[in-house]
Amino acid sequence: MSQGDRKVGLDAVGITKSRKTFWNVGTAGLYEEAIRRGEGTLSADGALVCSTGKYTGRSPNDKFVVKEASSEKNVDWGKVNKPLDPAKFDALHARMMAYLADKELFVLDAYAGADPAFRLPVRVVTEMAWHNLFVRNMFIPETDAAKQLAHEPQFTVVDIPSFKADPAVDGTASETFIALSFDKKMILVGGTQYAGEMKKSIFTVMNYLLPLRDTMPMHCSANVGKDGDVALFFGLSGTGKTTLSSDENRSLIGDDEHGWSANGVFNFEGGCYAKTIKLSAEAEPQIYATTKRFGTVLENVVMDPNTRVVDFDDSSKTENTRCSYPLTFIDNSVPSGMAGHPKTVIMLTADAFGVLPPIARLSPDAAQYHFLSGYTAKVAGTERGVSEPTPVFSTCFGAPFMVWDPNVYAKLLAEYLAKHKASVWLVNTGWTGGPYGVGKRMKIAYTRAMITAALTGQLDAVTFELDPVLNLEVPTACPGVPAEVLKPRNTWPDKAAYDAQADKLAKMFSDNFVRFEKTAAPSVKAAGPKG
Repeated sequence: MSQGDRKVGLDAVGITKSRKTFWNVGTAGLYEEAIRRGEGTLSADGALVCSTGKYTGRSPNDKFVVKEASSEKNVDWGKVNKPLDPAKFDALHARMMAYLADKELFVLDAYAGADPAFRLPVRVVTEMAWHNLFVRNMFIPETDAAKQLAHEPQFTVVDIPSFKADPAVDGTASETFIALSFDKKMILVGGTQYAGEMKKSIFTVMNYLLPLRDTMPMHCSANVGKDGDVALFFGLSGTGKTTLSSDENRSLIGDDEHGWSANGVFNFEGGCYAKTIKLSAEAEPQIYATTKRFGTVLENVVMDPNTRVVDFDDSSKTENTRCSYPLTFIDNSVPSGMAGHPKTVIMLTADAFGVLPPIARLSPDAAQYHFLSGYTAKVAGTERGVSEPTPVFSTCFGAPFMVWDPNVYAKLLAEYLAKHKASVWLVNTGWTGGPYGVGKRMKIAYTRAMITAALTGQLDAVTFELDPVLNLEVPTACPGVPAEVLKPRNTWPDKAAYDAQADKLAKMFSDNFVRFEKTAAPSVKAAGPKG
């Protein structure tokens, strides 16, 4: 089909000439093109193994939002949403489109959002075949030929890794750029092969558009039980969001990005983007099985060049090895990507200081506090290096992708929690018995038991004790979990060391929350740790 057969062609975004354009190519065809071009290699089990080059993760310092009249007053400008002058965007766009005149391009017509009432028609134009396979996995592709011709994208992503910016000319921070224009309904990506930039740029767009319709966009995974009880899992990278939502007793709605509307919860995506470092069939059987399927993309995973067997324990390229696969590869996934209103909300954190309880009940005010805080902790350096934990406060558990002031999202969440009477829990998947380097990581079996108890209402009948420093309601008992594990202080040999560490973490929370004091209700501030 030629571009002229389509209701909306590439000329709508300024692409008037290219050497060849591949429209809506299927998985097998994209495999062929990626391998023919040397972009990827076939693994022994049928996955496509690709490298993202020197960029093995997102480039948050290279992300810009065009500062223009239609959205300027709504954007929370600052370190996350850095402004770009419209004239700079236009000039960058013009040079980029001219650059494509002799390029072969791959085009995908798809949607973000499983609920037809809220879905966003998108078009993704890529230079690389494997990038088009990635977005085919991650978004919801339009597969009907007639509907492809009639597709009217409301946002277009143009991803050209070989095109580099000139910071002196373009106003960017480096040769890499992710430039988003709400006015032009366009996202330009260049200078990086990291495929996740395309996925997260559309997530950013959804984070802007949905609050305008009183709908809550969320960086969370979601699943649903046999009785229709929906659970959300908020959490930053490394806290267990994908792992814990993959439960053989519950159906997976999605692993990363969702909306909560008057209709219920809906997935933004049609696939999953899971971390694979140290992935095993024993610990994560559902995700592991997807890595042995035709159609899965393995990113920066090390593979034996002769046997084509991959090694998930090898982090020599990066710790951020990943796999991208359609949601249908998970046997107990929800085909529609939609479900009802959440009954339970889990906020995940991995506390490397070793002082947060493994589970705590949150009041409505405490839920807002911890949602605004978005706390986790990472280990500084390598295991052989510095072991002092580093706190990470990422508001709404996804600060790099939020566009509005954080309180907009927090208030929306509070309204939905109250309306649907959902219980909220803070779950620590981090360290116990001491900080990182001294204590041990919480056993996943204990974490699953606590989450199951929260989901099934088993914790409703137990008594709770208030931690005076962390200001958290901690259950005194939980099926399948030793009582001493529930109170971290009991797991530390040196109780005075625990008290000092708890005071230290409480102060970190308080210091971080200062930025919200002018806008958050006093009762929300009072619900936080007493630092």
